[in-house]
Amino acid sequence: MALADSTRGLPNGGGGGGGSGSSSSSAEPPLFPDIVELNVGGQVYVTRRCTVVSVPDSLLWRMFTQQQPQELARDSKGRFFLDRDGFLFRYILDYLRDLQLVLPDYFPERSRLQREAEYFELPELVRRLGAPQQPGPGPPPSRRGVHKEGSLGDELLPLGYAEPEQQEGASAGAPSPTLELASRSPSGGAAGPLLTPSQSLDGSRRSGYITIGYRGSYTIGRDAQADAKFRRVARITVCGKTSLAKEVFGDTLNESRDPDRPPERYTSRYYLKFNFLEQAFDKLSESGFHMVACSSTGTCAFASSTDQSEDKIWTSYTEYVFCRE
Repeated sequence: MALADSTRGLPNGGGGGGGSGSSSSSAEPPLFPDIVELNVGGQVYVTRRCTVVSVPDSLLWRMFTQQQPQELARDSKGRFFLDRDGFLFRYILDYLRDLQLVLPDYFPERSRLQREAEYFELPELVRRLGAPQQPGPGPPPSRRGVHKEGSLGDELLPLGYAEPEQQEGASAGAPSPTLELASRSPSGGAAGPLLTPSQSLDGSRRSGYITIGYRGSYTIGRDAQADAKFRRVARITVCGKTSLAKEVFGDTLNESRDPDRPPERYTSRYYLKFNFLEQAFDKLSESGFHMVACSSTGTCAFASSTDQSEDKIWTSYTEYVFCRE
């Protein structure tokens, strides 16, 4: 029978007869439950203890085998607390389950995940994350270039890109108009820089729409004589193409609710790290956007206040649509 973690320093089997029998006569309960709850940076994970200790000598292995439960930090609900990136921890936990690294396509936080793997002392995962990525099996990615409307396809081409020569036996024909556009610069040159997701063919910034929204509430007295008490904006949401949102808001954009979105796809799950509408307007204006539409909806409810009077509580959701042509 395996001894508890707290007695691993003692030799198994004792060496002599008399004293060891009385000390091991009653089995000690396990130090940690089989199912453990983790609070990692505010994100809650529930898993088996054997999963978190699957890599010997890692940080989690030492926490749940070499330490007492009362020595570990806990949150207000008794869950074991780790002050790390809670969204990236799901990839750490996936790796601990079967020791396989599986990441989504267009994963932009590989270096941050490698830093998390270093913190949790998972050397094999660190090595895999640091290795150059190998192209997966299957046909090569599509080479869609610039369409008639001037928008880019899923794959970006250098302005000097030229199609390889056709294989022998293939029918010779006129080059694709889309690829011909992608292989020439507007001035007729043969080469040019790579197009970024926020650039058009002539190197200017791409056109598009961004919608920002917020939910606010304010209180007005029953007689409508008192000043309105406005509550601060809790969150400013961002909807639009991923590449445009990142170009405009940069590091102030919180992508935690949709971290793996490809640059040419649309999202409605981003929000800003600040709560000032004017700051969002300034960033959009600096990037060449102007407001083209605005809409708002609201509801009203009555609530009793401390002085036995009823106040009106208005809750509204407002959206502003910005365009760059």
